[in-house]
Amino acid sequence: MTTLLRNAALFDGRRYRGPGHEVLLDAGRVVAVGAAGPAGASGAAGLGSRARAGVDDVVDLGGALLAPGFVDAHVHPVQGGLERMRCDLSELDTREEYVAAVAAHAAANPDAPWILGGGWAMPAFPGGTPTAADLDAVVPDRPVFLPNRDHHGAWVNSRALEVAGIDWHTPDPADGRIERDAGGRPTGTLHEGATSLVSRHLPPTTDADQLAALLTGQAHLHSLGVTGWQDAIVGAYSGMDDTSATYTAAAASGDLRSDVVGALWWDRERGVEQVAELVARREAMSGGRFHATSVKIMQDGVAENGTAALDAPYLDRCGHATDNTGHSFLSAAELRAAVAALDTAGFQVHVHAIGDRGVREALDAFEGTDPATRAERRHHLAHLQVVHPDDVRRFAALDVAANVQALWACLDEQMVDLTLPFLGEERARWQYPFGDLHRAGARLVAGSDWPVSTPDPLQAIHVAVNRWAHGQDGQDGPAGPRGEPVAFLPEQALTLETAFAAYTSGSAWINHRDRRDGAGVVAPGAAADLVVLDRDPFAAPAAEIGAARVVSTWIDGEVVHQQRNR
Repeated sequence: MTTLLRNAALFDGRRYRGPGHEVLLDAGRVVAVGAAGPAGASGAAGLGSRARAGVDDVVDLGGALLAPGFVDAHVHPVQGGLERMRCDLSELDTREEYVAAVAAHAAANPDAPWILGGGWAMPAFPGGTPTAADLDAVVPDRPVFLPNRDHHGAWVNSRALEVAGIDWHTPDPADGRIERDAGGRPTGTLHEGATSLVSRHLPPTTDADQLAALLTGQAHLHSLGVTGWQDAIVGAYSGMDDTSATYTAAAASGDLRSDVVGALWWDRERGVEQVAELVARREAMSGGRFHATSVKIMQDGVAENGTAALDAPYLDRCGHATDNTGHSFLSAAELRAAVAALDTAGFQVHVHAIGDRGVREALDAFEGTDPATRAERRHHLAHLQVVHPDDVRRFAALDVAANVQALWACLDEQMVDLTLPFLGEERARWQYPFGDLHRAGARLVAGSDWPVSTPDPLQAIHVAVNRWAHGQDGQDGPAGPRGEPVAFLPEQALTLETAFAAYTSGSAWINHRDRRDGAGVVAPGAAADLVVLDRDPFAAPAAEIGAARVVSTWIDGEVVHQQRNR
Protein backbone atom coordinates (compact mmCIF):
# COMPACT_ATOMS: atom_id res chain seq x y z
CA MET A 1 0.00 0.00 0.00
CA THR A 2 1.30 3.43 -0.99
CA THR A 3 0.61 6.29 1.42
CA LEU A 4 1.30 10.00 1.00
CA LEU A 5 1.77 12.04 4.17
CA ARG A 6 1.36 15.68 3.20
CA ASN A 7 1.33 19.12 4.82
CA ALA A 8 3.87 18.10 7.44
CA ALA A 9 6.48 19.99 9.36
CA LEU A 10 9.47 17.66 9.12
CA PHE A 11 12.27 16.67 11.45
CA ASP A 12 14.28 14.18 9.42
CA GLY A 13 16.18 12.57 12.32
CA ARG A 14 19.11 14.95 12.21
CA ARG A 15 17.75 18.39 11.44
CA TYR A 16 14.52 20.35 11.30
CA ARG A 17 13.48 20.97 7.71
CA GLY A 18 10.45 23.15 8.39
CA PRO A 19 6.81 23.06 7.32
CA GLY A 20 5.22 22.14 4.00
CA HIS A 21 6.74 18.70 3.44
CA GLU A 22 5.32 15.50 2.04
CA VAL A 23 6.60 11.95 2.46
CA LEU A 24 5.70 8.96 0.30
CA LEU A 25 5.59 5.48 1.84
CA ASP A 26 5.43 2.14 0.07
CA ALA A 27 6.05 -1.46 1.16
CA GLY A 28 7.12 -0.38 4.63
CA ARG A 29 9.74 2.08 3.41
CA VAL A 30 10.10 5.79 2.81
CA VAL A 31 10.11 6.18 -0.96
CA ALA A 32 10.47 9.92 -1.39
CA VAL A 33 10.64 13.15 0.63
CA GLY A 34 9.96 16.59 -0.75
CA ALA A 35 8.81 20.13 -0.01
CA ALA A 36 5.39 21.05 -1.35
CA GLY A 37 5.08 24.04 -3.65
CA PRO A 38 2.57 26.92 -3.51
CA ALA A 39 -0.97 26.13 -2.38
CA GLY A 40 0.13 22.66 -1.38
CA ALA A 41 0.86 21.52 -4.93
CA SER A 42 3.95 19.48 -5.57
CA GLY A 43 6.61 21.84 -6.81
CA ALA A 44 10.00 21.37 -8.42
CA ALA A 45 11.54 20.54 -5.06
CA GLY A 46 8.64 18.29 -4.11
CA LEU A 47 7.84 14.73 -5.02
CA GLY A 48 6.64 15.39 -8.53
CA SER A 49 3.66 13.89 -10.33
CA ARG A 50 5.32 10.55 -11.09
CA ALA A 51 6.05 9.88 -7.40
CA ARG A 52 2.49 10.84 -6.49
CA ALA A 53 0.85 8.67 -9.13
CA GLY A 54 -0.94 5.56 -7.90
CA VAL A 55 -1.10 6.65 -4.27
CA ASP A 56 -3.58 4.51 -2.31
CA ASP A 57 -4.07 6.87 0.63
CA VAL A 58 -3.38 10.54 1.33
CA VAL A 59 -3.06 11.72 4.94
CA ASP A 60 -3.08 15.47 5.57
CA LEU A 61 -1.12 16.17 8.75
CA GLY A 62 -2.33 19.74 9.04
CA GLY A 63 1.09 21.23 9.69
CA ALA A 64 1.90 18.90 12.60
CA LEU A 65 5.38 17.49 13.07
CA LEU A 66 6.41 14.29 11.31
CA ALA A 67 9.59 12.66 12.65
CA PRO A 68 11.28 9.28 12.80
CA GLY A 69 9.80 7.11 15.53
CA PHE A 70 11.47 7.56 18.88
CA VAL A 71 13.88 4.81 19.94
CA ASP A 72 14.34 4.29 23.68
CA ALA A 73 17.94 3.30 24.29
CA HIS A 74 17.42 2.21 27.91
CA VAL A 75 14.06 0.86 29.04
CA HIS A 76 12.46 -2.10 30.84
CA PRO A 77 9.07 -2.58 29.14
CA VAL A 78 8.24 -5.98 30.63
CA GLN A 79 8.77 -4.64 34.14
CA GLY A 80 6.82 -1.52 33.20
CA GLY A 81 4.01 -3.66 31.85
CA LEU A 82 3.96 -5.83 34.98
CA GLU A 83 3.71 -2.78 37.21
CA ARG A 84 0.78 -1.51 35.16
CA MET A 85 -0.89 -4.92 35.63
CA ARG A 86 -0.15 -5.15 39.38
CA CYS A 87 -0.21 -2.63 42.23
CA ASP A 88 0.92 0.36 40.19
CA LEU A 89 2.13 3.27 42.32
CA SER A 90 3.91 5.14 39.53
CA GLU A 91 1.19 7.75 38.97
CA LEU A 92 0.83 8.57 42.69
CA ASP A 93 2.89 10.98 44.77
CA THR A 94 2.33 10.74 48.53
CA ARG A 95 2.70 8.22 51.32
CA GLU A 96 -1.05 8.33 51.97
CA GLU A 97 -1.85 7.65 48.30
CA TYR A 98 0.58 4.73 48.21
CA VAL A 99 -0.85 3.09 51.34
CA ALA A 100 -4.42 3.53 50.08
CA ALA A 101 -3.51 2.01 46.71
CA VAL A 102 -1.86 -1.00 48.36
CA ALA A 103 -4.92 -1.51 50.57
CA ALA A 104 -7.27 -1.33 47.57
CA HIS A 105 -5.15 -3.72 45.52
CA ALA A 106 -4.94 -6.24 48.36
CA ALA A 107 -8.71 -6.08 48.87
CA ALA A 108 -9.32 -6.61 45.15
CA ASN A 109 -6.95 -9.61 45.06
CA PRO A 110 -7.70 -11.58 48.24
CA ASP A 111 -6.24 -14.84 46.88
CA ALA A 112 -2.89 -13.40 45.72
CA PRO A 113 -0.15 -14.99 47.87
CA TRP A 114 2.04 -11.86 47.55
CA ILE A 115 1.22 -8.21 46.92
CA LEU A 116 3.52 -7.14 44.09
CA GLY A 117 3.91 -4.00 41.99
CA GLY A 118 5.91 -0.87 42.72
CA GLY A 119 6.76 2.56 41.43
CA TRP A 120 6.90 4.66 44.63
CA ALA A 121 9.08 7.76 44.82
CA MET A 122 11.63 8.21 47.58
CA PRO A 123 10.81 11.90 48.35
CA ALA A 124 7.36 10.84 49.61
CA PHE A 125 9.02 9.46 52.77
CA PRO A 126 11.38 10.99 55.35
CA GLY A 127 14.90 10.20 54.22
CA GLY A 128 13.49 8.34 51.23
CA THR A 129 12.82 5.24 53.35
CA PRO A 130 9.23 3.94 53.84
CA THR A 131 8.45 1.62 56.72
CA ALA A 132 7.01 -1.87 57.06
CA ALA A 133 4.59 -0.52 59.67
CA ASP A 134 2.65 1.42 57.02
CA LEU A 135 2.21 -1.74 54.97
CA ASP A 136 1.45 -3.89 58.01
CA ALA A 137 -1.51 -1.64 58.77
CA VAL A 138 -3.22 -2.57 55.48
CA VAL A 139 -1.69 -5.98 54.60
CA PRO A 140 -0.76 -7.80 57.81
CA ASP A 141 -1.31 -11.35 56.55
CA ARG A 142 0.59 -11.60 53.25
CA PRO A 143 4.09 -10.55 52.20
CA VAL A 144 4.41 -7.29 50.23
CA PHE A 145 7.31 -6.48 47.90
CA LEU A 146 7.25 -3.11 46.10
CA PRO A 147 10.36 -1.86 44.27
CA ASN A 148 10.74 1.90 44.06
CA ARG A 149 10.78 3.78 40.78
CA ASP A 150 14.48 3.32 40.16
CA HIS A 151 14.44 -0.38 41.15
CA HIS A 152 17.46 0.17 43.38
CA GLY A 153 15.40 -0.34 46.51
CA ALA A 154 12.23 -2.03 47.75
CA TRP A 155 9.53 -1.44 50.36
CA VAL A 156 8.48 -4.57 52.23
CA ASN A 157 6.18 -5.40 55.12
CA SER A 158 6.95 -7.41 58.24
CA ARG A 159 5.56 -10.60 56.73
CA ALA A 160 8.03 -10.32 53.83
CA LEU A 161 10.90 -9.76 56.27
CA GLU A 162 9.76 -12.83 58.19
CA VAL A 163 9.56 -15.01 55.05
CA ALA A 164 13.10 -13.96 54.14
CA GLY A 165 14.41 -14.47 57.68
CA ILE A 166 15.58 -10.87 57.95
CA ASP A 167 15.98 -9.55 61.51
CA TRP A 168 18.43 -7.46 63.46
CA HIS A 169 20.99 -10.32 63.26
CA THR A 170 21.00 -10.31 59.44
CA PRO A 171 24.16 -8.69 58.05
CA ASP A 172 24.06 -6.29 55.14
CA PRO A 173 25.07 -7.98 51.87
CA ALA A 174 28.26 -6.74 50.25
CA ASP A 175 26.30 -5.01 47.48
CA GLY A 176 23.44 -3.50 49.48
CA ARG A 177 22.03 -2.28 52.76
CA ILE A 178 19.11 -3.09 55.08
CA GLU A 179 17.59 0.11 56.49
CA ARG A 180 17.45 -0.15 60.30
CA ASP A 181 16.21 1.79 63.29
CA ALA A 182 18.42 2.99 66.13
CA GLY A 183 18.23 -0.47 67.71
CA GLY A 184 19.37 -2.22 64.55
CA ARG A 185 15.97 -3.66 63.61
CA PRO A 186 15.03 -3.68 59.91
CA THR A 187 12.47 -0.96 59.20
CA GLY A 188 11.09 -2.08 55.83
CA THR A 189 13.36 -0.52 53.19
CA LEU A 190 15.97 -2.60 51.37
CA HIS A 191 18.67 -1.04 49.19
CA GLU A 192 20.40 -2.52 46.14
CA GLY A 193 21.54 -6.14 46.66
CA ALA A 194 19.58 -6.40 49.91
CA THR A 195 16.38 -6.54 47.83
CA SER A 196 17.36 -10.02 46.67
CA LEU A 197 17.05 -11.29 50.25
CA VAL A 198 13.29 -11.02 49.74
CA SER A 199 12.96 -11.19 45.95
CA ARG A 200 14.40 -14.71 45.84
CA HIS A 201 11.24 -15.85 47.63
CA LEU A 202 8.78 -14.29 45.17
CA PRO A 203 6.47 -16.61 43.25
CA PRO A 204 7.62 -16.98 39.64
CA THR A 205 5.82 -14.91 37.04
CA THR A 206 4.00 -17.18 34.59
CA ASP A 207 4.89 -17.24 30.91
CA ALA A 208 1.41 -15.89 30.13
CA ASP A 209 1.86 -12.96 32.50
CA GLN A 210 5.31 -12.20 31.07
CA LEU A 211 3.92 -12.08 27.55
CA ALA A 212 0.95 -9.98 28.64
CA ALA A 213 3.35 -7.58 30.35
CA LEU A 214 5.51 -7.27 27.22
CA LEU A 215 2.49 -6.54 25.05
CA THR A 216 1.13 -4.07 27.62
CA GLY A 217 4.50 -2.32 27.70
CA GLN A 218 4.78 -2.35 23.92
CA ALA A 219 1.32 -0.79 23.50
CA HIS A 220 2.17 1.93 26.02
CA LEU A 221 5.43 2.73 24.24
CA HIS A 222 3.65 2.86 20.87
CA SER A 223 1.15 5.33 22.32
CA LEU A 224 4.09 7.61 23.08
CA GLY A 225 5.65 7.37 19.63
CA VAL A 226 8.34 4.83 20.56
CA THR A 227 8.89 2.41 17.68
CA GLY A 228 11.95 0.53 18.96
CA TRP A 229 14.04 0.14 22.07
CA GLN A 230 16.93 -1.47 23.92
CA ASP A 231 15.78 -3.53 26.89
CA ALA A 232 18.45 -2.73 29.44
CA ILE A 233 18.16 -5.98 31.45
CA VAL A 234 17.38 -9.30 29.81
CA GLY A 235 18.03 -11.74 32.61
CA ALA A 236 17.04 -12.38 36.22
CA TYR A 237 17.81 -9.44 38.51
CA SER A 238 16.47 -8.17 41.86
CA GLY A 239 13.06 -9.79 41.68
CA MET A 240 12.78 -9.39 37.91
CA ASP A 241 12.30 -12.65 36.04
CA ASP A 242 14.36 -13.41 32.95
CA THR A 243 12.50 -12.06 29.90
CA SER A 244 14.55 -13.99 27.34
CA ALA A 245 11.94 -16.62 26.51
CA THR A 246 9.22 -13.97 26.37
CA TYR A 247 11.05 -11.95 23.73
CA THR A 248 11.98 -15.03 21.74
CA ALA A 249 8.39 -16.26 21.67
CA ALA A 250 6.97 -12.83 20.82
CA ALA A 251 9.46 -12.38 17.99
CA ALA A 252 8.64 -15.83 16.58
CA SER A 253 4.87 -15.27 16.75
CA GLY A 254 4.95 -11.75 15.33
CA ASP A 255 3.52 -10.24 18.52
CA LEU A 256 6.70 -8.19 18.85
CA ARG A 257 6.02 -5.34 16.43
CA SER A 258 9.01 -3.20 17.39
CA ASP A 259 12.68 -3.76 16.62
CA VAL A 260 14.36 -4.53 19.96
CA VAL A 261 17.93 -5.03 21.13
CA GLY A 262 18.22 -7.02 24.35
CA ALA A 263 21.05 -6.25 26.77
CA LEU A 264 21.86 -9.57 28.42
CA TRP A 265 22.48 -9.29 32.15
CA TRP A 266 26.07 -9.55 33.40
CA ASP A 267 26.12 -11.57 36.63
CA ARG A 268 28.40 -9.59 38.91
CA GLU A 269 28.87 -12.61 41.16
CA ARG A 270 30.76 -14.33 38.32
CA GLY A 271 33.60 -13.45 35.98
CA VAL A 272 34.59 -13.77 32.34
CA GLU A 273 33.74 -17.48 32.32
CA GLN A 274 30.13 -16.45 31.66
CA VAL A 275 30.99 -14.90 28.26
CA ALA A 276 30.70 -18.26 26.49
CA GLU A 277 27.21 -18.69 27.92
CA LEU A 278 26.25 -15.20 26.78
CA VAL A 279 27.47 -15.98 23.27
CA ALA A 280 25.30 -19.11 23.24
CA ARG A 281 22.31 -17.14 24.47
CA ARG A 282 22.86 -14.52 21.77
CA GLU A 283 22.80 -17.17 19.07
CA ALA A 284 19.79 -18.99 20.49
CA MET A 285 17.65 -15.93 21.19
CA SER A 286 18.26 -13.59 18.26
CA GLY A 287 15.72 -13.77 15.49
CA GLY A 288 13.04 -11.72 13.82
CA ARG A 289 12.75 -8.34 15.48
CA PHE A 290 14.76 -9.31 18.58
CA HIS A 291 18.56 -9.06 18.72
CA ALA A 292 20.41 -10.21 21.87
CA THR A 293 23.56 -8.37 20.87
CA SER A 294 24.30 -6.20 23.91
CA VAL A 295 25.37 -6.95 27.49
CA LYS A 296 24.39 -4.81 30.47
CA ILE A 297 26.85 -4.24 33.31
CA MET A 298 25.63 -2.36 36.38
CA GLN A 299 28.74 -0.70 37.73
CA ASP A 300 27.22 1.24 40.62
CA GLY A 301 23.98 2.19 42.36
CA VAL A 302 22.15 5.50 42.65
CA ALA A 303 22.97 8.75 44.42
CA GLU A 304 19.70 9.00 46.37
CA ASN A 305 20.50 6.02 48.60
CA GLY A 306 24.25 6.58 48.71
CA THR A 307 25.22 3.67 46.47
CA ALA A 308 26.40 5.52 43.33
CA ALA A 309 30.20 5.19 43.14
CA LEU A 310 31.85 8.53 43.98
CA ASP A 311 35.51 9.42 43.94
CA ALA A 312 35.20 11.32 47.24
CA PRO A 313 32.82 10.54 50.11
CA TYR A 314 29.19 11.55 50.32
CA LEU A 315 28.41 14.37 52.75
CA ASP A 316 26.05 14.17 55.69
CA ARG A 317 23.18 16.63 56.16
CA CYS A 318 25.53 19.02 57.93
CA GLY A 319 27.94 19.08 55.00
CA HIS A 320 30.61 16.92 56.63
CA ALA A 321 32.33 14.07 54.79
CA THR A 322 31.14 10.58 55.67
CA ASP A 323 33.00 7.30 55.21
CA ASN A 324 30.70 6.25 52.34
CA THR A 325 31.84 6.48 48.71
CA GLY A 326 29.13 4.19 47.31
CA HIS A 327 29.46 0.84 45.58
CA SER A 328 31.50 -0.25 42.58
CA PHE A 329 29.82 -3.58 41.99
CA LEU A 330 32.77 -4.73 39.90
CA SER A 331 36.30 -3.77 40.83
CA ALA A 332 38.19 -1.74 38.25
CA ALA A 333 40.17 -4.85 37.27
CA GLU A 334 37.03 -7.00 37.00
CA LEU A 335 35.33 -4.39 34.84
CA ARG A 336 38.32 -4.10 32.49
CA ALA A 337 38.41 -7.87 32.08
CA ALA A 338 34.66 -8.08 31.45
CA VAL A 339 34.64 -5.28 28.88
CA ALA A 340 37.65 -6.72 27.04
CA ALA A 341 36.15 -10.21 26.90
CA LEU A 342 32.75 -8.97 25.73
CA ASP A 343 34.25 -6.69 23.11
CA THR A 344 36.34 -9.58 21.77
CA ALA A 345 33.21 -11.77 21.66
CA GLY A 346 31.44 -9.19 19.49
CA PHE A 347 29.08 -7.75 22.08
CA GLN A 348 28.10 -4.16 22.55
CA VAL A 349 28.62 -3.24 26.22
CA HIS A 350 25.94 -1.13 27.96
CA VAL A 351 27.12 0.15 31.35
CA HIS A 352 25.01 1.69 34.12
CA ALA A 353 27.21 4.45 35.57
CA ILE A 354 25.79 7.13 37.88
CA GLY A 355 28.65 8.42 40.02
CA ASP A 356 31.89 10.04 38.86
CA ARG A 357 33.98 7.05 39.99
CA GLY A 358 31.62 4.64 38.23
CA VAL A 359 31.83 6.68 35.03
CA ARG A 360 35.62 6.87 35.18
CA GLU A 361 36.01 3.15 35.88
CA ALA A 362 33.86 2.38 32.85
CA LEU A 363 35.76 4.76 30.57
CA ASP A 364 39.06 3.31 31.80
CA ALA A 365 37.79 -0.18 30.90
CA PHE A 366 36.88 0.88 27.35
CA GLU A 367 40.26 2.57 26.95
CA GLY A 368 41.87 -0.86 26.93
CA THR A 369 39.92 -2.13 23.92
CA ASP A 370 40.83 -1.94 20.22
CA PRO A 371 39.61 1.35 18.65
CA ALA A 372 38.47 -0.50 15.54
CA THR A 373 36.22 -2.88 17.46
CA ARG A 374 34.91 -0.08 19.70
CA ALA A 375 33.66 1.74 16.63
CA GLU A 376 31.95 -1.42 15.41
CA ARG A 377 30.38 -2.42 18.74
CA ARG A 378 28.97 1.03 19.64
CA HIS A 379 29.47 0.75 23.40
CA HIS A 380 27.60 3.16 25.66
CA LEU A 381 27.35 4.43 29.23
CA ALA A 382 23.89 5.14 30.61
CA HIS A 383 22.60 7.71 33.13
CA LEU A 384 25.78 9.77 33.71
CA GLN A 385 24.51 11.75 36.65
CA VAL A 386 27.86 12.89 38.02
CA VAL A 387 30.68 13.17 35.49
CA HIS A 388 34.04 14.66 36.42
CA PRO A 389 34.88 17.49 33.97
CA ASP A 390 38.14 15.74 33.05
CA ASP A 391 36.15 12.74 31.77
CA VAL A 392 33.71 14.61 29.53
CA ARG A 393 36.07 14.74 26.56
CA ARG A 394 36.90 11.03 26.86
CA PHE A 395 33.54 9.90 25.45
CA ALA A 396 34.33 11.18 21.96
CA ALA A 397 37.98 10.16 22.21
CA LEU A 398 37.01 6.58 23.08
CA ASP A 399 34.04 6.35 20.69
CA VAL A 400 31.73 5.60 23.63
CA ALA A 401 28.21 7.00 23.37
CA ALA A 402 26.51 8.94 26.16
CA ASN A 403 23.12 7.35 26.85
CA VAL A 404 21.18 10.11 28.63
CA GLN A 405 17.98 9.99 30.66
CA ALA A 406 17.24 13.69 30.30
CA LEU A 407 14.05 13.74 32.38
CA TRP A 408 16.13 13.55 35.58
CA ALA A 409 18.11 16.75 34.90
CA CYS A 410 15.83 19.11 36.82
CA LEU A 411 15.29 20.46 40.33
CA ASP A 412 12.62 18.05 41.50
CA GLU A 413 12.14 16.86 45.08
CA GLN A 414 14.50 13.93 44.60
CA MET A 415 17.26 16.25 43.44
CA VAL A 416 16.65 18.96 46.05
CA ASP A 417 16.06 16.75 49.10
CA LEU A 418 17.96 13.53 48.46
CA THR A 419 20.87 14.47 46.19
CA LEU A 420 22.19 18.04 46.39
CA PRO A 421 22.85 18.05 50.16
CA PHE A 422 24.93 14.89 49.93
CA LEU A 423 27.02 15.75 46.87
CA GLY A 424 28.12 19.23 47.85
CA GLU A 425 28.35 22.37 45.73
CA GLU A 426 31.21 21.39 43.40
CA ARG A 427 29.95 17.91 42.47
CA ALA A 428 26.40 19.21 42.13
CA ARG A 429 27.62 21.30 39.16
CA TRP A 430 28.90 18.14 37.41
CA GLN A 431 25.45 16.59 37.07
CA TYR A 432 23.94 15.57 33.76
CA PRO A 433 26.45 17.52 31.62
CA PHE A 434 24.62 16.98 28.32
CA GLY A 435 25.68 20.31 26.84
CA ASP A 436 29.35 19.77 27.65
CA LEU A 437 29.25 16.23 26.26
CA HIS A 438 27.69 17.44 23.02
CA ARG A 439 30.15 20.31 22.65
CA ALA A 440 33.03 17.87 23.25
CA GLY A 441 31.85 15.73 20.33
CA ALA A 442 30.23 12.87 22.27
CA ARG A 443 27.51 10.98 20.46
CA LEU A 444 24.25 11.37 22.38
CA VAL A 445 21.57 8.69 22.53
CA ALA A 446 18.52 8.83 24.77
CA GLY A 447 16.24 6.65 26.85
CA SER A 448 13.77 6.75 29.69
CA ASP A 449 14.64 3.88 32.09
CA TRP A 450 10.88 3.24 32.39
CA PRO A 451 9.42 2.18 34.84
CA VAL A 452 11.90 4.31 36.80
CA SER A 453 10.27 7.33 35.14
CA THR A 454 7.77 8.01 32.38
CA PRO A 455 8.71 6.60 28.97
CA ASP A 456 7.28 9.71 27.23
CA PRO A 457 10.14 11.05 25.05
CA LEU A 458 8.52 14.47 24.78
CA GLN A 459 8.75 14.98 28.54
CA ALA A 460 12.44 14.05 28.48
CA ILE A 461 13.12 16.28 25.47
CA HIS A 462 11.38 19.15 27.27
CA VAL A 463 13.81 18.81 30.20
CA ALA A 464 16.82 18.39 27.90
CA VAL A 465 16.03 21.78 26.33
CA ASN A 466 14.67 23.69 29.35
CA ARG A 467 16.33 21.91 32.30
CA TRP A 468 13.01 22.00 34.15
CA ALA A 469 10.08 19.61 33.89
CA HIS A 470 6.93 20.40 31.96
CA GLY A 471 4.19 21.35 34.39
CA GLN A 472 6.73 22.18 37.10
CA ASP A 473 5.95 25.24 39.19
CA GLY A 474 6.99 26.74 42.47
CA GLN A 475 5.23 23.98 44.39
CA ASP A 476 7.33 21.28 42.71
CA GLY A 477 10.74 22.86 43.15
CA PRO A 478 12.57 26.17 43.45
CA ALA A 479 10.73 29.09 41.87
CA GLY A 480 11.92 32.31 40.30
CA PRO A 481 10.70 35.80 41.28
CA ARG A 482 7.48 35.40 39.28
CA GLY A 483 6.85 31.81 40.34
CA GLU A 484 8.46 30.35 37.22
CA PRO A 485 10.48 27.11 37.48
CA VAL A 486 14.22 27.43 37.97
CA ALA A 487 16.40 25.78 35.34
CA PHE A 488 18.94 23.30 36.70
CA LEU A 489 22.41 24.07 35.31
CA PRO A 490 20.98 25.77 32.19
CA GLU A 491 24.42 25.82 30.56
CA GLN A 492 23.98 22.07 30.06
CA ALA A 493 20.78 22.44 28.02
CA LEU A 494 20.56 21.04 24.49
CA THR A 495 18.94 22.57 21.45
CA LEU A 496 15.62 21.05 20.42
CA GLU A 497 17.19 19.70 17.25
CA THR A 498 19.99 17.98 19.21
CA ALA A 499 17.57 16.48 21.73
CA PHE A 500 15.25 15.15 19.01
CA ALA A 501 18.24 13.69 17.16
CA ALA A 502 19.41 11.86 20.30
CA TYR A 503 16.00 10.22 20.70
CA THR A 504 15.65 9.26 17.03
CA SER A 505 18.71 8.81 14.81
CA GLY A 506 21.04 8.63 17.84
CA SER A 507 19.24 5.79 19.60
CA ALA A 508 18.53 4.03 16.29
CA TRP A 509 22.29 4.15 15.66
CA ILE A 510 23.12 2.60 19.05
CA ASN A 511 20.79 -0.28 18.12
CA HIS A 512 22.47 -0.65 14.71
CA ARG A 513 19.19 0.18 12.99
CA ASP A 514 21.00 2.27 10.39
CA ARG A 515 22.63 -0.94 9.15
CA ARG A 516 19.60 -3.22 9.44
CA ASP A 517 16.84 -1.11 7.93
CA GLY A 518 17.86 2.55 7.89
CA ALA A 519 15.44 3.50 10.68
CA GLY A 520 16.01 6.67 12.66
CA VAL A 521 15.75 9.06 9.72
CA VAL A 522 13.10 10.13 7.24
CA ALA A 523 14.91 9.55 3.97
CA PRO A 524 14.39 7.43 0.85
CA GLY A 525 15.03 3.76 1.59
CA ALA A 526 14.61 4.04 5.36
CA ALA A 527 12.13 1.91 7.28
CA ALA A 528 8.88 3.85 7.65
CA ASP A 529 8.98 3.92 11.45
CA LEU A 530 7.45 7.33 12.13
CA VAL A 531 5.69 9.48 14.70
CA VAL A 532 3.18 12.28 14.08
CA LEU A 533 2.66 14.91 16.79
CA ASP A 534 -0.35 17.16 17.27
CA ARG A 535 1.76 20.29 16.74
CA ASP A 536 5.18 21.48 15.65
CA PRO A 537 7.35 22.02 18.77
CA PHE A 538 10.00 23.72 16.62
CA ALA A 539 7.51 26.51 15.82
CA ALA A 540 6.41 27.05 19.43
CA PRO A 541 8.08 28.39 22.59
CA ALA A 542 10.46 25.96 24.28
CA ALA A 543 8.31 26.11 27.41
CA GLU A 544 5.56 24.28 25.49
CA ILE A 545 7.56 21.29 24.20
CA GLY A 546 6.15 18.97 26.86
CA ALA A 547 2.57 19.87 25.88
CA ALA A 548 2.91 18.07 22.53
CA ARG A 549 1.12 14.75 22.16
CA VAL A 550 1.39 11.81 19.78
CA VAL A 551 -1.33 11.59 17.11
CA SER A 552 -0.11 8.42 15.42
CA THR A 553 2.77 5.96 15.48
CA TRP A 554 3.83 4.01 12.38
CA ILE A 555 5.99 0.90 12.03
CA ASP A 556 6.93 -0.30 8.55
CA GLY A 557 4.40 2.14 7.12
CA GLU A 558 1.49 0.77 9.18
CA VAL A 559 -0.28 2.59 12.00
CA VAL A 560 0.28 0.83 15.34
CA HIS A 561 -1.23 3.61 17.44
CA GLN A 562 -3.83 6.25 16.60
CA GLN A 563 -4.98 8.97 18.95
CA ARG A 564 -8.66 8.64 19.71
CA ASN A 565 -11.24 11.27 18.82
CA ARG A 566 -9.19 12.87 16.13
